[in-house]
Amino acid sequence: MRFDFDSASPVLQKQYAALYILLSGQMSKGSVVLAYSGGLDTSCILLWLKEQGYEVIAYLANIGQDEDFDAARKKAETLGAKKVFIEDLRSEFVQEFIWPAVQANAVYEDRYLLGTSIARPCIARRQVQIAQREGAQYVSHGATGKGNDQVRFELTCYALYPQILAPWRIPEFYNRFRGRTDLMEYAEKHGIPVPVTPKAPWSMDANLMHISYESGVLENPKNHAPPDLYQMTKNPEDSPNEPDLLEIHFTRGVPVKVTHVKEGTCKETPLEIFCYLNEIGGKHGVGRIDIVENRFIGMKSRGIYETPGGTILLHAHLDIETFTMDREVRKIKQSLGIKFSELIYNGFWYSPECEFVRHCIDKSQENVEGRVQLSVFKGQVYILGRESPKSLYNEELVSMDVQGDYDPCDASGFIRINAVRLREHNRLQGAAQKKL
Repeated sequence: MRFDFDSASPVLQKQYAALYILLSGQMSKGSVVLAYSGGLDTSCILLWLKEQGYEVIAYLANIGQDEDFDAARKKAETLGAKKVFIEDLRSEFVQEFIWPAVQANAVYEDRYLLGTSIARPCIARRQVQIAQREGAQYVSHGATGKGNDQVRFELTCYALYPQILAPWRIPEFYNRFRGRTDLMEYAEKHGIPVPVTPKAPWSMDANLMHISYESGVLENPKNHAPPDLYQMTKNPEDSPNEPDLLEIHFTRGVPVKVTHVKEGTCKETPLEIFCYLNEIGGKHGVGRIDIVENRFIGMKSRGIYETPGGTILLHAHLDIETFTMDREVRKIKQSLGIKFSELIYNGFWYSPECEFVRHCIDKSQENVEGRVQLSVFKGQVYILGRESPKSLYNEELVSMDVQGDYDPCDASGFIRINAVRLREHNRLQGAAQKKL
């Protein structure tokens, strides 16, 4: 039986209108802010979420990657995004995330400088802010169900905004898309232009701090990286035959000025400093590593990374820190740096323990001040000299030519006291040998 709206009473008209609005609202599952890159996975996810009844707000973070942001906006709009936000996060990425990592000498498992890991809390924080501002019910991402990024994104989001859609862990999605071939077919069927083809068999993640490469032909750890893989750094063999000499000025463990000694070029803002160091390091092939690392979820993975500017800063900061920091304080700070690196890698930036460690590391940097001169040449960073008004280095005290305020006789008692433990250890070992 058909309802005749025009002939109905005003009361029935209001009831019908309310029912219509209610039912219309039920047709939509709500709005979701998708961390969108414009690549294969997130383009397919955007369209798939719409098929499932969600309104999609696309969010693209500019953290220094080489990206045509206008094209990405148009692509998201063509795929049906309700709104598109492109956020320039480069300056806050450097100041609020990369600089704390520099202060900590943050390195995961002795080699990885955490370029992808440190970017995730920066990206996810703005995603949550957009979701809150737009009244969205969910946030979503394109991280796979086997990687670290799903943990990093979601621990940030759960800390700040607890409604998450992770398509690569939704059976309806991962049963439909078993791999990149299925995604490519879906994209082709729906007219989604994507740059990835089977001829470029690896995935890449880029930002200001680094570029990472994994997957595809790189999954066999025996395979060498193809020569055309690297995009941020030159092959050291093809780099200039003259070094670049730099002076980096630190205050509280943070670089505040970089000067090219020969050319006189000077950079003073955080973003300019980091971009310039990337330029110099990239020109000389600095910061390439090829490693197998331990993912947080329990499996090993092979990754190739380029981190030119970060590698230069690691060498320079280590030098000025050792020059200005008390030995015992530095031992404690080193252990905090290892813990900090693990927390970043595992996605715990917004945890109370990470906040505590960051405060401790920042406190340790109060006297890390001064200038470091270094040479960047053929894939290497060479420290040339350093100076600081807060140096703990006493040239007169350490000189072999001047006695200074030091009595060599004191060393005798120092050595004998330290030998007590060694004598007792060997006495015990000797007694055990005699019993045998």
